[in-house]
Amino acid sequence: MERALLAERHPLWARSCPELKDIDFIRLGLLRCISVVDSGRHFLQTNEQIYGQLLPHSTYFKSLKSHRRTSMLEAFEQQSYHLHAETLLSQGIDYLKAFPELDEYTIEAADGHFIDHACHTEKNSKGKVYAAGGIYALNLRSGLLRFLCLVTNGTQRHQEIPVLRDHIEKQNKGNNSSQKHLYVYDKAVTDFAWWDRQKRHANYMISMLKENSIATLVESIPFDARHEINTGVEAYSVYENKGIKFNVVDYRDPETGKLHRFVTTLPMTINPGTIAMLYFKRWTIEKTFNNTKTRCSSF
Repeated sequence: MERALLAERHPLWARSCPELKDIDFIRLGLLRCISVVDSGRHFLQTNEQIYGQLLPHSTYFKSLKSHRRTSMLEAFEQQSYHLHAETLLSQGIDYLKAFPELDEYTIEAADGHFIDHACHTEKNSKGKVYAAGGIYALNLRSGLLRFLCLVTNGTQRHQEIPVLRDHIEKQNKGNNSSQKHLYVYDKAVTDFAWWDRQKRHANYMISMLKENSIATLVESIPFDARHEINTGVEAYSVYENKGIKFNVVDYRDPETGKLHRFVTTLPMTINPGTIAMLYFKRWTIEKTFNNTKTRCSSF
C-alpha cells in the first residue's frame, strides 16, 4: 500500500490528516471488504475489539464522503494495479502467451454487477433508492480483477453501457493510441457505429451477435481450418450494418453441438478460433465475477 501511494509522484490530493492517515484509511477499507459484519458501525466495533483501534464514528463516516479521499483511492488503485501487474509479469505469468497474435493487446473481460444499496443511501425526489453497482474487468493475460468504473451508488437508476463508453472515451484522452485494448463483453455492448469509431483509438471488442441483428453478408474471410485453434469454426465472414463493417465467427461447440455467433471489430488477421476462445474465457470467469462481486459490501 505504501509503495502504491509513493508511486504517485505529484498527487493533487496530498494532505496531512492526523486523525485518520491515508494509509490507515486504505487499510480500513480493505478490512471492511473482507470482514463479516452487518454495517459500518458494526465494523468499527469489530475493528476495536480485534485490532484495538478506537476510531470515532464521525471521523470514519466523514472520511467516506471526502472527495479528496476518493481522488486518492482512484490514484492508489491504478498504481497498485500496475505494481501487481509488474510483479506477475516478472514471474512469467501470462495466460495468453500461447497466442502470440494477441501480444499487442491488453485484453479485459468486463461485466456489470449490482448489489443492494447502502442503508444510508439518500433517496431521490420521489423517495426511491436503487441497486448500487459498477463494472468489473478481469485481465485475461494476468488474471487480475479490478473495479473498472462506477455505474451508480444507488441514488439514481443508470444503465451500464453508457457509463462504459464514457470511461473508454475518457481513457482515450490520456492513452497512447499505439496501445491496443480489447474488451470482451456481453450482447449489451454491441453498437457497431460507436465501436467502428473506437478503432482509431485502438479499442476493439468481442461480443455475441444479437439474434435480431440486421446485418448483410459482405464476404467470407479465408482462415486455416486445419489449425487446431480453429477447431469448431464453421465460417468467418464480414457483415455490414448501416454501412459499418464487422467480422462474425460462426462456431459450433464440438461437445454440445450448439452454434455460437461471435461479433468482433478485430482485424481479419486474428484467428476466428482465438476470438471464440476469448469469449469462452469470459464465460468461464463468470463464476469468478459472481464470487468476488457478491462478497463485496456497500459502505
